[in-house]
Formats: sequence, C-alpha cells, structure tokens
Amino acid sequence: MIKVVKFGGSSLASAEQFKKVANIIKAEKERRYIIPSAPGKRYSADIKVTDMLYECYGLASKGKDYKQSMENIKTRYNEIISELGLDLSLENEFKIIEAGFVGRSGRDYAASRGEYLNGIVLATYLGYEFIDSAEVIFFDDYGNFDAERTNTAVAEKLSGIEYAVIPGFYGSMPNDTIKTFSRGGSDITGSIVARAIKADLYENWTDVSGVLVADPRIVDNPAVINTITYKELRELSYMGASVLHEDAIFPVRKEGIPINIRNTNAPEDEGTMIVESTSKKSEYTITGIAGKRGFTTVSIEKDMMNSELGFCRKVLEEFEKQGISIEHMPSGIDTMSVFVSQEDFVKKEQEVLAGIHRNTHPDTIDIESDIALIAIVGRGMKSTRGTAGRIFSALAHARVNVRMIDQGSSELNIIVGVDDCDFEKAIQAIYDIFVTIQL
Repeated sequence: MIKVVKFGGSSLASAEQFKKVANIIKAEKERRYIIPSAPGKRYSADIKVTDMLYECYGLASKGKDYKQSMENIKTRYNEIISELGLDLSLENEFKIIEAGFVGRSGRDYAASRGEYLNGIVLATYLGYEFIDSAEVIFFDDYGNFDAERTNTAVAEKLSGIEYAVIPGFYGSMPNDTIKTFSRGGSDITGSIVARAIKADLYENWTDVSGVLVADPRIVDNPAVINTITYKELRELSYMGASVLHEDAIFPVRKEGIPINIRNTNAPEDEGTMIVESTSKKSEYTITGIAGKRGFTTVSIEKDMMNSELGFCRKVLEEFEKQGISIEHMPSGIDTMSVFVSQEDFVKKEQEVLAGIHRNTHPDTIDIESDIALIAIVGRGMKSTRGTAGRIFSALAHARVNVRMIDQGSSELNIIVGVDDCDFEKAIQAIYDIFVTIQL
C-alpha cells in the first residue's frame, strides 16, 4: 500500500508540530511521499510565513528596507531547526531568496519559498529525499497547469525513490520561473502526486478531525462527516466549506483514489473519507450545510416571457458583457431572477439594467440586496421523503423568511436564499432539525 500524505501550515507551524508530524509519518511505513505546506500560525495573533514572505518581497522589490522582515523569516526557520536538533543551515538558501527578492523575481516565487524551505527542513528531519516541485510540476506558457506532462514527470522521478518530501503549492513555467497554485494549493500538489504514483490513499492532515457538517464558527461543535462523495464536497466547497482546496479533487478523482482528511493534533480520530461513490448511507439525511453571504437578486418580469424566443439569453448576455458571473437563476412563466455577487454587481448595476431594458423591454425590474445563499447537500436526500418540508419547517420555526428556493436536477442539493441578517440563524435551524434532534 502507498500513501501520499500532505500536512497543512498549522501542522508544521513549530518544532513541536514537526515532532507530531514525524510520529504520524513513522507510525505507518506506507506513508511514503510527504507534501508540506509553509509554517502557519503558532497562535491566533501570529503571522503565517507565506504572508511574511509577501511582505518582505513587497519591500525589497520596491527598494525599501526589507532587512528586518527577512530576519524575521530566518528566525522562524532557525528556531524550528534548533529545537529539532538538526545539523542544517539554510543560510545559502536565504542568500538566493534575498537576491531573488531584490531582483524582483515575482510574488509567486516569494510565496513558494515557504513550502520550499519547509520541505528541506522536513526532509532532513525525516531522513527522506527532497525533491524540488519546480523540477516535476509544470505550467504552460499561459500559466495553466500542465497535467499530463506533470503526471509523467512525477511518476518517473518517484519510480526509483521509496521515501520523499515534495513541497506543495508551486511548480515552474516553461521559462523556469516559479508559478504557484491559488492559496491553499498544497492540497492540489498532494493530489497530483497521488495520481502520478497511483497511490492507494491520499491523506490530508490539518487542524480539524475531518469535514464538518456545518461551519464551527456558526454551529457549536458540529458533527464530523464520516464519508462524503466528491460531488457532495464540490457542492459544499463552492458554497464556502474550506477544509480542502476544491481543485484538489480532480487529479485523484481520475484514478479513483480516496482522500482521508485527518487531524494532526488528534491522530487517533478517523476523520472523513472522500470517495467517488459509496453504498454507505449518510449518518443523517443531509451530508453537510454551507453558505455564502453578500448576494443581490435582479428580478425581471414581463408578460408572455415564456413565449419570447431568446429572452433569458438576452438577459444573461448583459451580465456577461460586464464580467459578472451568475450564481443562481430561478424562474417562473413570466418572471426570472438572477442572483449575483453584490460586490461585483454594484459597480456595474446601471450598465446591466440599461442593457436589459434596451434588449428585452421588461415590464418591471426589481433589485434586492443583502441576500445569503445556503446549500443543504446530501446524497441521502434523493431517497428520503419530506426533506424540503423539514428544511422550510425549521426555517419557519426560527422565523426566517425564505427568499428563494432552488433544487438541482441531481437532487443532491437544495439551495435557499435568506436575508443576510438571518444567515447564521438559518444554518443553526437546519442543523438542529437534521442533526441535533438525532444525536
């Protein structure tokens, strides 16, 4: 059995955390390929190393005094090295990084150095081989991830290496400059490596014991989801759930490799298994709840709209012209509503409205702001009667007014729109009706 194991920034924030990570890795010989993030926060008021690197680069690239900022970064790593008792110096690496910052090597280069340095430290501590991700993870000339070239390169590189550390978050462009994934992209690196070597399992270690049914900032001590499908996780991630980078699903999904979300600080917890499909029933009717705030709804009304060819297309074109993405679009016979990001819409609202009036001649257009969208997701909802009724009953009991209802054709999710001010109350009410009552 082969496992690819990724550790997040909180798991590698200090020497104490490094020791926990090493114990986890050494506990199973199958944990052969390790993907580290940059050191995260050691305590709530601390600064992540990636943010420290951004700050230092910003100063150096503008010709400002960056010396103290660079010293702070050195201190973070040197403290870890010293407390681990390692015979390791990163001084040459720091000199190269400093020259790169002064030479304006780019924000991607700056950000990537956190993972790069942490990879060297972890490889030394474990006695594993260090592989620079820039040598095996590639992007094309347009900055798009080159999946097939990368897959071949990683497979070839690791074919003769039994144990290795490959830093997360970055790769290289055809001109050898560094390119990073979006923030949290170390999850993607782990998924890429797992696919390339056809791993049996991809373990993603973080600071929570799996994917939670609801946001713990809203629901006190929410239940952990034991098993969730890729589709369910995609729905929850899209609506704000952030345990795993949503793009990390795609590489392993192609190979049918499950992902196990685990807690570095509670390694005895089994965590959450993320799988392609499963015959296991959800512990609750729903799998999870997630939501986003800050939406505006544009409601267009016109008699005989349903018989007017191309009406919806003409409306949506006006949003497209202004670069505004559509979130949801419930409709009736003579009405359609378009939900968009309030932040994006407010900058271009008059241009959009003028375009709709000019091209569709509606009877009325109404705008309502400060709407929140909540997704209730679950593979068990399809075969359970009365799920929607229970949702609306719970919201009514909590005195939450439902502004919009939308159910996907797969019956995997139900999305409700509520006033922003009712967002947290609505999530708590839905959680209580499906989970708390069953506990």
